[in-house]
Amino acid sequence: MQWYLDVLKKYTVFDGRARRKEFWMFALFSTIISIILSIIDRIIGTDFGGASSSGWLSTIYSLAVLLPTIGVGIRRMHDTNRSGWWILISLVPCIGWIWYIVLAAQEGTAGDNNYGPDPKAAERFGQPGAGPAEPGYPTV
Repeated sequence: MQWYLDVLKKYTVFDGRARRKEFWMFALFSTIISIILSIIDRIIGTDFGGASSSGWLSTIYSLAVLLPTIGVGIRRMHDTNRSGWWILISLVPCIGWIWYIVLAAQEGTAGDNNYGPDPKAAERFGQPGAGPAEPGYPTV
């Protein structure tokens, strides 16, 4: 849940880099919230009817997280050393969204790149304050 809230705190931050975990955890929690809101829409009768499963609550939520979703997508592309414009690949009919998922699933560039410092540097290079190296964790 912390990864989801961190993305919301960076509401309109389009520069820098986002780890895979940040991107995918935001996508997971956002999808779960959308499904829950769609169910609530259906229960209270605020859905639009027809084949669409959306309603007023889910539409308002989608609009509220539009900018953070674009922001984390751009930062994710930056982590793979690509321009943020690569998120537009998802607009290509049929295969665009598949290509975007493949790009988002790739490992980020190790070390600094054109878009900033490595957000995973502490884990990759064993710097203090990262995972098992933190005080209180047993060392092997």
